[in-house]
Amino acid sequence: MSSPYSGGCDHVKVVASAEPIDNHECHCNVCKSVTGQQYTHVAFFNYADVTADHEDRMNRQPFNADNPDGPLELCTCGECGAALMLDDREKRIRVAVPNVMGYDDSGFPAATYHAFYDESKGYAKPSDGRPVYDSLRPEFVWPASA
Repeated sequence: MSSPYSGGCDHVKVVASAEPIDNHECHCNVCKSVTGQQYTHVAFFNYADVTADHEDRMNRQPFNADNPDGPLELCTCGECGAALMLDDREKRIRVAVPNVMGYDDSGFPAATYHAFYDESKGYAKPSDGRPVYDSLRPEFVWPASA
């Protein structure tokens, strides 16, 4: 069975075998820095639901350069440098950023809210009808480590 959530590059394929547990438009400074976009569609999956066929071909670097010991690592292809996924050192989640990680963004469910919006950044608060939060949605619960 093929997954609608498959991405990666010619060297490393990444596949999610279940639906996202969280699906938002991220406004955090790290996402802005990594993607160059004002906000970015981000999908969290349970850790065990995302696999890569050649993890040995991935390079890992801290996702947040200002917090290099934080839990998230940006995984990139060791051959072509493509961004593949965010991996959680605590093995709770794996993250897809569809439009920069080789996925078909149109195959993902629409983001349900805006996360990490900061009014002090000087741009208009999103007004597309989805809730806007200064962090993850209040009812989000981090999964247990795998």
